[in-house]
Amino acid sequence: MCDIKVFTIEDNEEYLRQVSLPVDFNDKSLKKDISILDKYCKEEEVLAMAAVQSGIPKRITYLKNTNLDIVNKIQDDSISDDEKNYNEARVLINPVIISREGLTDYWESCASCLDNFGHVRRPYKITLEYFDIDGNKDTEIFEGFEATVLSHEYDHLNGILHMDIADELLIMRAEDRKKFRLEHGYNIISKTGEYG
Repeated sequence: MCDIKVFTIEDNEEYLRQVSLPVDFNDKSLKKDISILDKYCKEEEVLAMAAVQSGIPKRITYLKNTNLDIVNKIQDDSISDDEKNYNEARVLINPVIISREGLTDYWESCASCLDNFGHVRRPYKITLEYFDIDGNKDTEIFEGFEATVLSHEYDHLNGILHMDIADELLIMRAEDRKKFRLEHGYNIISKTGEYG
């Protein structure tokens, strides 16, 4: 179990609802901030983490697992040890979504939102501008489940929780969520067209 505290709606909802601040690459604590996210994501079963969830209100997102095949294996407990340790370890700094298209839906959960389990619609494809850990600017297109995970974390940076935008919300423990997702998986409604 990781010793890094994750802020939750139970004790820090107001904190989680703040808009995270842009990262200044001269900030001497940036490497430490990233190492905190890395440690937590390596030790816990999460797909990604926005820095604000671990008490760092800066525009940093850590991607651990946006591989839907591995996520589905987690749901039915058919995951190998190698897959269990899978970690993309991608850090996106000061991300900005510049376009969205298509439509998907998924039953989302969140370490910060405890047992709140929400049916959320997200874009199928996003174009994202961001900086890497060396300060290099990049523009990248993310599609499918990657776009869903990134959109969830992007909302965190803007103080929005998945339960705020869910069209249906259930209270469900982690083990029950896994079983539920076996029958209610990731759904692509449209790959093209205007989102929203």
